[in-house]
Amino acid sequence: MSLNVVELTSQLIAMKSETPTSNRAISDFLAQVLEGAGFTVEVLSYLDDNGVEKVNVVAKKGRGTGGLGLFSHSDTVPGNVGWEPFTPEVKDGKLYGRGSCDMKGPLAATIVAAARFDAEQLTKPLFIAVTSDEENGHVGSYFIVEQSKLLTSGWPEYCVVCEPSELQPVYAHKGGARIIVTAHGISAHTSTDKGESASFKIAPFLAEMAQLAEVFKSDKRFQNDEFSPPTNGFNLVLNDGGVPLNVTAAKTVAMLGLRAMPNAATEEAIQMVVDRAKAHNLEVETRSLTHFYVAPDSPVVQAACRATGAGRAVTVPYGTEAITYQSYMPSVVLGPGNIAQAHTVGEWIDIAQLEEAVEVYGRLIEDICTK
Repeated sequence: MSLNVVELTSQLIAMKSETPTSNRAISDFLAQVLEGAGFTVEVLSYLDDNGVEKVNVVAKKGRGTGGLGLFSHSDTVPGNVGWEPFTPEVKDGKLYGRGSCDMKGPLAATIVAAARFDAEQLTKPLFIAVTSDEENGHVGSYFIVEQSKLLTSGWPEYCVVCEPSELQPVYAHKGGARIIVTAHGISAHTSTDKGESASFKIAPFLAEMAQLAEVFKSDKRFQNDEFSPPTNGFNLVLNDGGVPLNVTAAKTVAMLGLRAMPNAATEEAIQMVVDRAKAHNLEVETRSLTHFYVAPDSPVVQAACRATGAGRAVTVPYGTEAITYQSYMPSVVLGPGNIAQAHTVGEWIDIAQLEEAVEVYGRLIEDICTK
C-alpha cells in the first residue's frame, strides 16, 4: 500500500478533533487506513467526564512476540482564531494547520512508513496506537494500556512516542505536579467591616512560597543538569474569583506548579509546599504526573540513534505519553517537528523533516521487526 505523508497529514488536519469534542470521525478514518495497510485493528472507546465519546485505535501487523510500537494521539488543542486551522496549506516548504506538528504529521509518518512493510516481511510484530485525550491528562493512554487486548496479550519490546522532537531521540523529559491551596473567608462589603478576606489568610503562606522559589532556583538538590533548564519551574497563580476591591474575598485559591525530574528531590519539594499549607490551616490537594526516563545507553535509545544518525539522545522540558508507556515497555520519544510550533496560531511542520521521518521510522521497523 502506497501513501503520501503530506497528503495523509493534510487529510488528518482537515478532520476536526479538538480535545473537548469527540474524535470518532478521525478514529474511524484511521482504522480504515490501517486496515488497508494490512493491520489488525482494535477500536476502544469511552465516555469522558462530560459524556463525550472518545475513541482510541490500536493496530498490529505481523506475528510473534516483542517488536516495535509507534504511539501517537489524534486529538488537538482548539483551533484558535486568527487563521484557518483546519484548512491545510503548503507554503514555502511548510505544511500549515492545527495538528500538523502536534501530532498529526508524526502520526501520518508512522502510518506511511508502516504501510511499506507486508506482514510476511516482519519477523516481529509492528504496532501503531493512536490515543484520545492526550491534551487532557493523557486519559486515552491510560485507557489503552488497561483495555487493549492487542497490547496486553503481548507488549512490544520497544515503544516510540512520536511527539515532535525534530527527529532527535529523547531519553528523558520532565513531568509535573500541581498543588492547589485554598483559603476561605467571609464575603462582605468593606464598608461594613464584617468580612474576612481569604486573600489575607493565604498571604503568609504566599510569602513563604516566594522564599521557597528562591531555594528551588539555588539549591542543586532540586535540580538536574541533564535538563535545560535544570530547574523545576516552580510557579504560582492566584484566583480570588475576581472580587472587586470593595468586597472581601470569600475564597482564594493558589495553584502552584513544578516540573518533576529524576534525581531532583521532587517529592521532597512537593511535601515542603504541602507542609507549609497545612501549617497555615489551609486546604491542600496535589496532582502529579511523573517524569519520563530511560537510560541513554538503553537498546531502544540506541536503535533510535541508529535510525536517525544522531550521536546521542537528549532531554526535553515538555511532557508526553511516554510517562504512561514506560512502565510497560522501554520507550523513547522521537518525531518530526519542533515543539515550539505546538498549540500556536499558524502551526506548521517542515515538509522535508516530515518526509525524513517516514524514512527514520522505516529504518526502525526494519531494524527491530525484520531481523
